[in-house]
This record gives sequence, structure tokens and C-alpha cells, in this order.
Amino acid sequence: MIEKEDYMEIKAQRERGVYIKDIAKSLGVSPRTVSRALKEGGPPKGKRPAGRGSILDPYKPVIDSELRAGIWNAQVITIKLRKLGYEGSYSMVKDYVRPKRPLNASRATVRYETAPGAQMQSDWGAYPAMISGEQRIVHFCVNALGYSRRFHLYLAPCCDAHHTCEAQKRSFEHFGGVPREILVDNQKVAVVEHEVGRKLIYNPTWRDFLAHYGAQPRACRPYRARTKGKCERMVGYVKGNFFALHREAESWAHYNQLATDWLSEIADERVHGTTGEVVREMFAREGEHLLSLPPVPFDTSYAEERVVAWDAMVEVRGNRYSVPADLIRERVQVRIGLDGTLRVFFRDSLVAMHFMRPLAAGWAVIPAHHRELWSEALAVERRPLSAYEEVIG
Repeated sequence: MIEKEDYMEIKAQRERGVYIKDIAKSLGVSPRTVSRALKEGGPPKGKRPAGRGSILDPYKPVIDSELRAGIWNAQVITIKLRKLGYEGSYSMVKDYVRPKRPLNASRATVRYETAPGAQMQSDWGAYPAMISGEQRIVHFCVNALGYSRRFHLYLAPCCDAHHTCEAQKRSFEHFGGVPREILVDNQKVAVVEHEVGRKLIYNPTWRDFLAHYGAQPRACRPYRARTKGKCERMVGYVKGNFFALHREAESWAHYNQLATDWLSEIADERVHGTTGEVVREMFAREGEHLLSLPPVPFDTSYAEERVVAWDAMVEVRGNRYSVPADLIRERVQVRIGLDGTLRVFFRDSLVAMHFMRPLAAGWAVIPAHHRELWSEALAVERRPLSAYEEVIG
């Protein structure tokens, strides 16, 4: 027996061209029932005996509202229902959502399973969110281990090569080791050129980064990003789960802390649909196969050169920062960290450190840097009083 809502779903799927047997499978009924409902233009007119109500019944309108808003992840919906007082199980929510999912046939692809510690897949996504009360496009990098499906999530204001290296560095530290191979698609932050029949050229920053950790780069075959399917599915999972729960944060550091907590509490504890195992338990078998981390992490900051001006200042991204006065007219190297720190080096020695600031906040000056300059500027030649008496006459 089907209800009116089931008939509406049958009608909608049939109008999209879904086969009757597939509609029947999605609703858990026989194909004959679906055919009869379509022929009669509605559900059977007989009344079903009244049954005992479900604990989920009061929350079904809430679930339907979430589905209309595009939230189809039953785990996210369950978390939201808990805040409204729902005490039932996650499986009850999942069973309610499942028959409502539109069938989405996908092109067949041969699944490739990797050995423990053999490969990590890396991909970027983007999602709109609020940070410090301002609407921003949040770029996020998902780095997923091929065997256990455990992944790390990093959020950033952009997705260039330096942030790609930072995201993968943090993932290595999160896993406690390094996979032997890193698979990416042909995004320019990692792959400069990859055309059929031509030499594969990697971004030099990313290439040096992987060499530091002892991992090998690998790029998907051109026009075949599905090779990286495990990671791409995780991008969708992050959008439908993490961002559905956390649409705003106080800062980038706060957002990444929310991501860390979410990974531990939800993503690592999920039962993977393909393996049927808890991700955290599968990683317990994979962790020992990862390569050891190097003693010193890779420096992901931007490296640039400057010549120190006559007033012992260097200009970096629209503002000026002080350095010791004895470096005037010397060439120094500046390192601009992704966390907003500015370090100045002279002959590989750190000589100054500042926090980046907008020009409106004023120049960044450490008084000790300019003490010698001030002493020279304030020095006045001392003369005896007789010298002034001679001038007066």
C-alpha cells in the first residue's frame, strides 16, 4: 500500500524518465504497485489500518524542509533534529530520507583500491560562508587517504600553490605520516603542463614540497579527473555535512578548529558505504604504513627579496616594516607566512619579525631598530659660549 506522498514521488520520477522497476526499488514496493498507481492516477483508494505513530512523525516536516533546502545528508539532519529534542535513531532518519532521493544514474567507472599508505588524493572546493561577520568564499582542501578513506580538511582564503602545500603539510601532521604518492588533477597550483604526448611538468613549489617529505607526485590523466573519485566524493561530503553545520566562524583559525573537531567527532567515526567499516578503525591498519615525518617541516611562506631603504624600512604589500639600522641599503629576504607573520632574514639569519598590517594601521616600527638613527639625528655639535659672543660682536 502506498500513500499520496509516495504517488507524488512516483509521478515525479516517471516524468523524469525513470524506469518503473527503478521507481519501485527506490520506494520498496513492487513494479505492479507502481504501474497500478500510474494507471489509476493516484494511490489505492482502500484505507490502511491505523498503526502506531512513529517517534519521527513530529519531525518529518522539519526533514522535508531540509530536503527542499538541498540538505540530503541524513547525518546532518539527525544532528539538527537532536537540537529540537529528537531522541530516535539515525537509521530511522536515514530510512525516511532514502526513498525520497531522486535516482541519479552515474557513468560506470572501474574502482581502484589502493594499498595501505600507498596514496593520498588531494582536491580543492569552494563554499560561501561568513567569517568575522563578512560574506566570503571559503576555499577548502580535502586530502583523503586511498585505503582507509580518512581525510583532512583545511580552509583558506585562496587555493594557490603555497596554500596547497600548507594543506597537505597539515594533513601529513594530522595523519602522523606521509603517503608514498600524492594524486591531484591538473590544477595549475600543482601541474603546470600535462597534455597527451607531451612532458608532464609540475609546479616547482609543489614539487619541492613533496621532495622534502619523500612523496611522489602523480597527476590524473587529462580529462579524466574521475581517477581521483574518492577525494571528489569527499568534497561533496564536506559541502553537505560540515558546511551544513558550520556556516560561519569568527576567523580562519576558528574555522579550521571547527574542521578539526568535526573530523574527530563525525568524519572519522562514519561507516564508509563501500567498505562497510568505521573509517577510524581502517586507519588504524593504515597508519603504520605511512612514511615518517621529516624533523623540520616545509616552510610554506612566500619568499621575496627587498633592499632596505635609507630609513631602515622595507616595503611589503603596501606597508612598511622596520629592520635594524645597520642593514641600510643591504639586500634582505622576507618570508610572508600564511598566518600573517613577516620574517626578515639577512644571510640566513633572522633579523626582524612583524605581523602584517594594513597601511591604515600605520607603519610597523620596533624602536630598537631605529635607536641608532635617532641618536645621529638628535646629535648637536657642542660649541663654547665665546663662539656665539664673537658672532654678536
